[in-house]
Amino acid sequence: MRSSNPVFSRRGFSRDNGYAGFNTAQSPQAGGNPYAQAPTNPYATNPYAQQDTQQAPARSGVMTIDDVVARTAITLGTVVAGAVVAWLALPVDAAHIGKSYGIAFGAALVAFVLAMVQSFKRKPTPALILGYAAFEGVFLGVISSAVTTHVSAGAVPQAVLGTMAVFAGVLIAYKTRLIRVNRRFTGFVMAAAIGFMLLMLVNLLFSAIGGGDGLGFRSGGLGILFGIIGIILGACFLAIDFKQVEDGITYGAPREESWLAAFGLTMTLVWIYLEALRLISILQGND
Repeated sequence: MRSSNPVFSRRGFSRDNGYAGFNTAQSPQAGGNPYAQAPTNPYATNPYAQQDTQQAPARSGVMTIDDVVARTAITLGTVVAGAVVAWLALPVDAAHIGKSYGIAFGAALVAFVLAMVQSFKRKPTPALILGYAAFEGVFLGVISSAVTTHVSAGAVPQAVLGTMAVFAGVLIAYKTRLIRVNRRFTGFVMAAAIGFMLLMLVNLLFSAIGGGDGLGFRSGGLGILFGIIGIILGACFLAIDFKQVEDGITYGAPREESWLAAFGLTMTLVWIYLEALRLISILQGND
């Protein structure tokens, strides 16, 4: 199963023979559903790959859920640390707002470049992933401070709680199989995300040419609608991320691949937080 993010396209876990991501095949448990897909084992040549989930002994050198949790905590912790530093060091008052915004968007550009470099590398590089997290944190810190100062003092805590609620809700829905990630689901989410991003780019272009909010996708009723769509897309990509992690653990992905899981989950959570923050800003800005 190839997992992607609404912001950046990234490949799956360990690549064998130059192939990125997971193969898919008809699941014997699918009950004849032509859209229910189960991944075949991309780690068949891995000496650590699990051959019998019921009888296999404990393995070393392979990814576990503890690895994923630990790396994700480190990556998200780096984002938070960068955000706190930016919040304190880059004020958004009238005297400093131009400089602070300039640094923030410069940091966002660096984070984008680092993320793209990692996305096209064959193996995860922790330095790139943590560098992305640090610069992304700087961007989030300034944007969050600006929203708190100029829109609503409670917007940031609400966005954080909203992001946590989406994460918990999707995890519960995924574990209870209310959400089933298969080829059809992934294809639909990818198509929707591409359309969403194209619309945002068109809106940005019209905004740059004509000023204001362009086509109105970032304010008012349309802004609220697209904010909700953005959060839903982020939730869908969380489910795809969970599927990727589950497959990697099941099929014995190398332990280093847990950094890719942390990278993907962090990007998706950042996406959800930004969309939640924007939605709350629109709602409270209209009050």
